[in-house]
Amino acid sequence: MNSSPEKQRILLDIADLDRRIAQAERARTTPPQGPRITELVAQRQDQLRELTALTGTRDDARTELTRLESDVSLVEQRRARDAGRLATATNAKEAQALEHELASLARRQSDLEDAELDIMGRLEEADAAVAAQQALIDTTTAEGTALTTQAKADVAAATDLIAQLGRDRTAISAGVPEDLFAEYTRRAANSAGAALLTRGTCEGCRIVLPGTDLNSIRRAADDEVLFCPECGCILVRTEESGISA
Repeated sequence: MNSSPEKQRILLDIADLDRRIAQAERARTTPPQGPRITELVAQRQDQLRELTALTGTRDDARTELTRLESDVSLVEQRRARDAGRLATATNAKEAQALEHELASLARRQSDLEDAELDIMGRLEEADAAVAAQQALIDTTTAEGTALTTQAKADVAAATDLIAQLGRDRTAISAGVPEDLFAEYTRRAANSAGAALLTRGTCEGCRIVLPGTDLNSIRRAADDEVLFCPECGCILVRTEESGISA
């Protein structure tokens, strides 16, 4: 295959565009924020499970406190009732029984109030634990939201860049002969497609070509389309190739 050196050099621009398009496509499909976002999603799920457990403990404490407050109220009502009956009692035996019950109720109320104080302390700790856990979740959510917003912006930018590079590629490709472009496209599936030969090195695979291959390249006509014996890409020769006789 033959093509003018000028047309072959255009392939270098196309290869560069294809490289940039591939980079933009990776940025579009796998934004750098992705792994951290995935990590945060799992972290938030764990934190929510912990919040559920802590909330359950707090709610149990609230229920227990409500029950104790109700029991204290009932005891106070009974003490008030018995105290009223004792004030009007005329029977010594009845009065003694009421005094005994009042003493028992006082102990019961004291025990209940001690339990109230204990459960109130536990409830305060539970409330603090729930608040702290919610703060952790809020922090995780905020970071995830910020990263997601940035990822969406990066994806949108990459999408726009791909479109622009694609338009540039179409415009540049119009100047390449059809058979040469078809050969480039076929080889680009497994290599750089086209690369500059610089001082005896293929810039596509970064391998220094053996002397025998360089001698063959030196003998080739300027318009002959050559290929890297290592990676198979089209070798584009310029004054930088370092193959002068």
